[in-house]
Amino acid sequence: MDVLDTLKKDWQKQESTLPKLSYKEIYSMLLKKSSSIVKWIFIISICELLFWILISFLVPDSSREFNEQMGLKTAFWILSALNYVVFGIFLYFFYKNYRAITVTSTIKELMKSILKTRNTVRYFVYYNIGSTALLLLGANLYFFFHKENLQQFLAQTNDNYGKLSPEEATTLFFGAQFVVGLVFIGLLMLFYYLIYGILLRRLKRNYRELKKIEV
Repeated sequence: MDVLDTLKKDWQKQESTLPKLSYKEIYSMLLKKSSSIVKWIFIISICELLFWILISFLVPDSSREFNEQMGLKTAFWILSALNYVVFGIFLYFFYKNYRAITVTSTIKELMKSILKTRNTVRYFVYYNIGSTALLLLGANLYFFFHKENLQQFLAQTNDNYGKLSPEEATTLFFGAQFVVGLVFIGLLMLFYYLIYGILLRRLKRNYRELKKIEV
C-alpha cells in the first residue's frame, strides 16, 4: 500500500504540472481535425472519380465489341454518363460539407456538420456499391434473355467457348461473371471500409469529444 500511495502522489504532482487546455483550445483542435478529415474525404473522392475515368479509357477493344454486338453500347454509355453526374453531385456535397465545417463557430454547428458529412459519405458508399451490384445483375439478366446472341458471339470470338456446347458455354460464362462480380464488389466494399471507414470513425471520435464539452 505504501508503494501505491507513493505512486499516486507522484502522479498527482505530475498532473498538476501538465498544461490545461481551455474550452476554446479544445474546440479549435477538434475543428481543425474535423476540417482536415473532411478535406481528405473530398480529395479521395476526386481521386476515385479520376481513377474510374482512367479505367474507362483502358477497357479492352474486345469488351467494347462485345457490348456493341450485344446491343448494350448505348445503354452503357447513358448509364456511365448518369453515374458521372451523380458522382459530381456527391463531390459538390463533399466540398460543401468541407466549407461548412471550416466556417463553423459553435460546437452545435460543428456537430451538425460532422453528422451531415457522415451521412453524405454513407449515401455515397451505398450508392456506389448498390449501383454496381444492380448494373452487374441487370447486365447478366439481359445476357440471359439474349442467350442466342451471347452463344453466337462467344463461339465466334473465343476458341475455348467454341469447343463447348451452347449450354456449357453460357453456364461457364455466367459462372465466371458471378465469381468476377463477387470479387469486384468485395474489393469495392473493402476499399470503402478501409478508406472512408477509417475517416468516418475519426469523425465519430471528434463528435464524441464535442459532445463531452457541449454546454
